[in-house]
Amino acid sequence: MGVKGLQRFVDHVCPATSVQVDLKEMAEQHRRSHPGRSPVVVVDAMACLRHWYTPEAWVHGGQWRQYLQSLKTFVDAFVAVGIGLVFFFDGVIEQKKRDEWVKRRLTNNREIAKIFQYIKAKACQPGRDMFFIPSGLATFTRFALKSMGLDTICSLQEADYEIASYASLNGCMAILGQDTDYLIYDTVPYLSVSKLRLDKLATVMYSREHLCRSLSLQMADLPLLACLLGNDVVPGNVVEGLRRQCLAGYSPSGPSARHTKEMVAAVAHYISGVARSHDGLREVERNLQRHSIGSLLEVGVESYILPGQYSPWLPHNKTSPVMGHHENAICSDEKILQVAREQHIKAESYAVYNVLNAGELSCSNTLEDELDTELPGQAIVYRPARQSIYGILLAAESNAQPDAARLCPTVKEWFVYPGNLLQQPDLVPAIPPKLPGGTPDLQTLWLTEGSQVTKLRHCTFLACFGLQDFADELLLLELPTAAACCLLIYITLQVSTICLEDLDAYLAQALCIRDKPADLLAQIQDVLVQEFQKLKFLISTICAGKKRTILNRPRPLGAVNCERPGPHGRGNHRMSQCDQRVRGSPPYPGYQGRYPQPGSTNPAQGGGGPQPSRGPHNRRPQLAPRWSGFQGSHPGWN
Repeated sequence: MGVKGLQRFVDHVCPATSVQVDLKEMAEQHRRSHPGRSPVVVVDAMACLRHWYTPEAWVHGGQWRQYLQSLKTFVDAFVAVGIGLVFFFDGVIEQKKRDEWVKRRLTNNREIAKIFQYIKAKACQPGRDMFFIPSGLATFTRFALKSMGLDTICSLQEADYEIASYASLNGCMAILGQDTDYLIYDTVPYLSVSKLRLDKLATVMYSREHLCRSLSLQMADLPLLACLLGNDVVPGNVVEGLRRQCLAGYSPSGPSARHTKEMVAAVAHYISGVARSHDGLREVERNLQRHSIGSLLEVGVESYILPGQYSPWLPHNKTSPVMGHHENAICSDEKILQVAREQHIKAESYAVYNVLNAGELSCSNTLEDELDTELPGQAIVYRPARQSIYGILLAAESNAQPDAARLCPTVKEWFVYPGNLLQQPDLVPAIPPKLPGGTPDLQTLWLTEGSQVTKLRHCTFLACFGLQDFADELLLLELPTAAACCLLIYITLQVSTICLEDLDAYLAQALCIRDKPADLLAQIQDVLVQEFQKLKFLISTICAGKKRTILNRPRPLGAVNCERPGPHGRGNHRMSQCDQRVRGSPPYPGYQGRYPQPGSTNPAQGGGGPQPSRGPHNRRPQLAPRWSGFQGSHPGWN
């Protein structure tokens, strides 16, 4: 969120704060002033996601190759002029900011509801003005950047604090982001990503020095200014009364139209009249007229003080906290905790360290229709898998308890899903999967090598999805394909409304985008029929073995035909042949399946338990198969 009202102030009231800069020239100046050191820009990746993700068809998501190309174009522009990049991602939600996090998630829910209302009313996706970042984009971006060999870091505390600290300690050229908190930290220059012209490599630098000069403040006063305006630590309602007093004393007869423009200047004027000391800060706290405020302002000011820095507003004995250290870590094995910490920092894993360290995990909003009663929220669908993962991670802590007093460990989940108001976390039991020989310990899984350990890792992974009995079949596949199949089997077992058309769509997408550049994906043809048949048969037979049958769902009358014709105008004729193949014969020569071929008991159609009714009032709109290019904006996709 940054500092309330400060962005509008610097953009519209104090233009001197915004300085146009040429990054190539800035890099050359940096080299001259720092001989032997290459210029480096620290990138706030979370602030850049919406600028990197440019497809018009953003509701659908999935434009992976196009997104990779966008990232590569961004990186290449900086590399071409000798500027290095370090990318930072949020790694934790600090407790002091939990209330603000919850508030934003509930606001996002309302925005997502509007998106689905628009889709239902207009039968098309909304424009960019309603853009919402596709689910999981931050996670995918971390691995995309790592695959390109770039420095990628996941934070152990508030990301903007770590970014400001890293840039200052390492003598970096600048920070690229879009958060007014970077104007408050005493660190390297702050560049705007929203004003970035990549073709010219030019943008706006927000100058702290110019801001202080215009407000008659010192740099050390900016943290207090941020707190009194309202930020993630100090909510706006806490300081609202004092802000009104500042405004009244600054311009008692000013019209309401001047309120926003003069608020920043009015608060700065108030600060300039307070003694710059800890006693002065306590005086300001008393003026807030809130008895429960305690030392909130002190905490807020402290949150902007980087390692090695001192603030006259704070007591002399204040020191920066150890990054990411939890005093009562859930995991008692220091070696395992250290390994998890290192993997977390390197952006290899976001969830594991948070579970082992704090016993807590957070998940933000996803594009889900809260009015769709047929599809449970993803947080609910994947909870059994997470419980298995928690069970493996916390098995040592559970086993360390005496048998008589042994309790199932729990993890606090702050997950957004329909109906969850996030007033408190869900306490989710950690339930280890059933494996021959019991749950393997993390020392073995992480720190031991050998063919037997490799096999154990594979089986443990599959066990998290309840698929350990099918290791032989799944491990014959290439790893990316095996992962896709595990996912499809899992969601088919968890969600009873998944139908054959859904399976067709997901499988076709997984096969079609593999190993193809973005420019070819716009003109793709469905030619991977044999592999499609093979994987569909495998998924169907495994689901049948676990008493789950996948039914056809006939397309409702009047539904839009989203199929893309084949090269000879035959529509989805090949898919019909594929369905026949699945129902009647093995998918490929030499198939050695675990289950007999479907005959009278069809894994894709019959007899695996009750299925939900589909009356006219609870049928969700038929969107599958989606591989055919429903978006309509690409040549040949209509």
